[in-house]
Amino acid sequence: MSYAERTKKPPRTLGDVEQARLLKVTGEHRDGFRDCVIFSLALGTALRESELVALDVGDVSPDGKKVRRRVTLRVFKRASDDPAPQEVFLPDGTFYKIEKYLRWKARRGESLAPDAPLFVSRNHRRLSTRMLREAFRLWQQRAGFDRLYTFHSMRHSSCTNLYRQTKDIRVVQRQARHKNIQTTTIYAVPSDEDLLRAVRGLMS
Repeated sequence: MSYAERTKKPPRTLGDVEQARLLKVTGEHRDGFRDCVIFSLALGTALRESELVALDVGDVSPDGKKVRRRVTLRVFKRASDDPAPQEVFLPDGTFYKIEKYLRWKARRGESLAPDAPLFVSRNHRRLSTRMLREAFRLWQQRAGFDRLYTFHSMRHSSCTNLYRQTKDIRVVQRQARHKNIQTTTIYAVPSDEDLLRAVRGLMS
């Protein structure tokens, strides 16, 4: 039985205002640019935390300067027996952030070799999922969130955003890289944000 069949509730997602606040607070803070890029990637591509921290420079750029529109994943949660690599496509906003981020890495003296980690810690080692979760919690607090989310909520938010924009569950299935479309149908369930939008205009 799929997750969509087991659950009766829609997945927890960040609201539009929360997503904007998260990107704003990280983008404006001098120590937040790396995390701003990570959050933009998560919201724009529905990548899981393990997939994000596994990215190398060569996965997004052949030379450390020019950014690819398609990101090929070497490490991902395999949903089938198909050994073919999985790909995600970068939205425009994320594409330009990564271009700027590579220049930022170069100025800081970080390696832009194809096999170098795209995201590193202060100790210049590959960022871990634990550190990513801690950073996400910190930035939520700095953004003044009323409630805190798990990092996986970013993936849910990405898929929900795409369904809201396209109303095409097959497109969302490709974005999420789900083998079974029944798993994807959970994103067609109205979210808290959808309900909020609907009731705000009601007469009271």
